Formats: sequence, C-alpha cells, structure tokens
Amino acid sequence: MTVEIRRTLLHVQTTYKEGWKEVAEPTKMVAAMAIIRNPWFGRGHVEDLSPEIREHGPVLGKMLTEMVLAETGGTVEGYGKSSVVGMGGEQEHGQGLTHTLWFGNQYREAVDAKSYLVFSNTRGAAGTSLVIPLMDKDDGGRRSHYQTIHLSIPDAPAEDEIILALGAAIGGHPNHRIGDRYKDLKEMGHDIDNPAGV
Repeated sequence: MTVEIRRTLLHVQTTYKEGWKEVAEPTKMVAAMAIIRNPWFGRGHVEDLSPEIREHGPVLGKMLTEMVLAETGGTVEGYGKSSVVGMGGEQEHGQGLTHTLWFGNQYREAVDAKSYLVFSNTRGAAGTSLVIPLMDKDDGGRRSHYQTIHLSIPDAPAEDEIILALGAAIGGHPNHRIGDRYKDLKEMGHDIDNPAGV
C-alpha cells in the first residue's frame, strides 16, 4: 500500500527574548510534519500492523528527516517525535509508525544521536494539539534541552488520517538555569550510573 501524503508542514520557532531577558544566542525549534492517510482506516481490528509499518516507516522517516536537516543544516542538538491519529483510527496506529526503527532510525542516524527519541502519541479530531517533547540527542540527563514544541493543524487529522512529526532544537531552552540531573544525584548521594539504586 503506497504512502498517501495529503500535506507536509514545517514549523520554525526562533526565540530572541525569554523571561524578560534577551537570549544571548537565539534558539530555534523546528517541527517537520506529514499528514497521511491512515493505512489501516476502515479495516477493523488489524492484528498484524507490520507490513504497513515496514512500507510507510522508511519513506516517512526519510522525508521528515530531510525536512529537518534542510532547515537546521544538520546542527540538531535536541530531538523528538510525535503522532496524532484521527478518530477513525487507533492510537496504536500512530505508535506503530513512530516507534518502529524503520521510522526513527532514519533521524537518529542522520544526526549521529546516542539517546532514544523521546515521544508523544495521541488520538483526536482536527485541531487536536500536537505535542513534540524534545531532549538532548546525546545526553538524556541534560535538562537544558528538555523542551516541548506545541502546535495544532486546524484541518487535521481527519478521521482517516495520521499526523506524523519530527522535532528538533538548536540550543537549549532559552535562558535555562535549572542544572542537570547529575548534580541532583551527586547532592543526594546517589550513584550516577545507578540512579534508582537497583
């Protein structure tokens, strides 16, 4: 089943001032999005989602990754992914397409990332909030890069659609000053390599 893309969108947010203070170096957040037809729409409960996942994942992962790289020049520091499934589908459909390595590894490998792709998946009608959480692509404990891209598309997803998105950040949260988790662990007397103490 060929991937049916209705529209792609690119959202770019540059911040120059935050918390009543100028940002020393403006930060940028980018969201690359595709509105696609849900390949499982109208088919009832489909037990094996893998054929469509393997077909759609590489195509969409490559396309959205290229959109991000074209805007950022490859200087991605923070990254994440997200989906919103229309009401005629299941949340599992969006999760199937975003959580597969056929999709995510396109992005991860392109930016030489070490950490996992943080994610958000939901289901809703047109205009439902698309939330893309971000974290440092190499260091999951670097709080300066815990950020969120939050937006919506007025006419998507339709009931038979899925919005898939990749998010990127150049720079951390503007004027960040909350430290990182390693300092907390040290002050609390916890082992940095075994924070849960197990």
